[in-house]
Amino acid sequence: MTNQVWYVAYGSNLALARFTCYLSGGQPPGGARMYPGCRNPTAPARSAGVLVPGGLAFAGASKVWGGGSAFYNPAADGELAGRAYLLTADQFADVAAQEMWREPGGAYALAVAAVLPSVTTLHSVGDGRYETVVRLGELDGLPMYTITHGTIGVPVAPAESYLRWIATGLVEAHGWDAERVASYLHAAPGVGLGWTLGALMSLLDGGAGGGG
Repeated sequence: MTNQVWYVAYGSNLALARFTCYLSGGQPPGGARMYPGCRNPTAPARSAGVLVPGGLAFAGASKVWGGGSAFYNPAADGELAGRAYLLTADQFADVAAQEMWREPGGAYALAVAAVLPSVTTLHSVGDGRYETVVRLGELDGLPMYTITHGTIGVPVAPAESYLRWIATGLVEAHGWDAERVASYLHAAPGVGLGWTLGALMSLLDGGAGGGG
């Protein structure tokens, strides 16, 4: 297996400025956490907007943003809008470790890196929120992976700052306008519990391109 893999982001990491906190460390505006960063803080070699089968859902409780956390549901009808970042396998593992508030380069990160070559569909490295690795096919001959929860749970509405980052990333990765971003987000389980389509449009018109 090549050392390069695609990490497919679908939540706030869609936005490059926010994802950079996972790579080089830092605290994103609106977030309640300082990230240590990867052992290798190098920026992604490339990025690309991708659409994969499945869907976006919000559930649980985000310790960074408040409200529900974003998850990928591979069994959902429709398409998930993601952003693929070309990283090293070790960077992917360190991102996965930070999602679970674990140390980059620690035992969990090493376990994720070790299992990647054998993941053909889904592989649960643990039972935590982002401990299921999903292979999403290939892009330009290299494997695409994302991480999610094996059991997503009851829908919960996401927080405003979280939605702003996700919207920013959708604009960056896919070039969508505010109406399309709002429609996509509103269709995700959890969002409608706290946001009308009109409220989303108002939110995004005020900051879909700015983030934070």
